[in-house]
Amino acid sequence: MKDRYDFSKGKRGRVLASEPEPEGKTRITIRLDQDIVARFFQMAEASGGATGYQTLINTALREYLDGKAPRFEDTLRRIIREELKSSAA
Repeated sequence: MKDRYDFSKGKRGRVLASEPEPEGKTRITIRLDQDIVARFFQMAEASGGATGYQTLINTALREYLDGKAPRFEDTLRRIIREELKSSAA
């Protein structure tokens, strides 16, 4: 029975070759809050699966770094103006 399970000539390491990395992409490990990941999953599902959640996260980070994402202060000012305008009417 031991002869049947002889692994003396076995090789260590991957059984399958790793997939090549897409050009311009880097594989990382990152820990995000569950609610953040869930929200990006929901956004991806709402788009009909056309865009994956990782692509959405990448886009959000790029917009933030490029200064295209609305700043918190600007959003707060807009909301306050809208509320004041609606209460004055």
